[in-house]
Amino acid sequence: MYKKYIKRLLDILISLCGIIMLSPVYLIVWILVRVKLGKPALFTQERPGKNGKIFKLYKFRSMTDERDEKGELLPDEVRLTKFGRMLRATSLDELPELFTILKGDMSLIGPRPLLVKYLPYYTEEESHRHDVLPGLTGLAQVNGRNAIGWEQRFAYDLEYVNNISFLLDLKILCMTIGKVLNRSGVLSGAEQTTVDFDIYRKEQGSKE
Repeated sequence: MYKKYIKRLLDILISLCGIIMLSPVYLIVWILVRVKLGKPALFTQERPGKNGKIFKLYKFRSMTDERDEKGELLPDEVRLTKFGRMLRATSLDELPELFTILKGDMSLIGPRPLLVKYLPYYTEEESHRHDVLPGLTGLAQVNGRNAIGWEQRFAYDLEYVNNISFLLDLKILCMTIGKVLNRSGVLSGAEQTTVDFDIYRKEQGSKE
């Protein structure tokens, strides 16, 4: 009952209320991003959602478009400014995802949507993380986010998929709020410790 009907209803109500209440914050962040990082203010990227269906993920951009003499983008750690780090540390860059939740491509709680290029590298079991809508936050995010390895991250994702309940969602939501307020467990840019999943899986395969 909760998984099929109530969870989606809560997503609609919470995301709509959040968008309305945070509308002044959206405006302020949008203006600051345009001034400090240029345009467009939003970063758009395709991500796989429920059943692997591709959707567009929106965030406030946190990096500049600085390029080298060949016209290629500089490394992320160079383009990620102090302002961009602040956006990520406070999770303000994630605010546009409330619109994606309202639309129905994401849920408030669920496995985080990863890159499309990772799809061919999942095992059959890992692919079950796509049995549900991806989330703004999830069990892996409140248990270490990028500080944990891929295997553990997917283990948390599958644990969530197999045990969805109102109480679990409430627990994850409360833990997320606490971590955002304390700015703990949030890693970004050069602070990320986990290599890209496709590279990790290729390296893993080469050792077998």
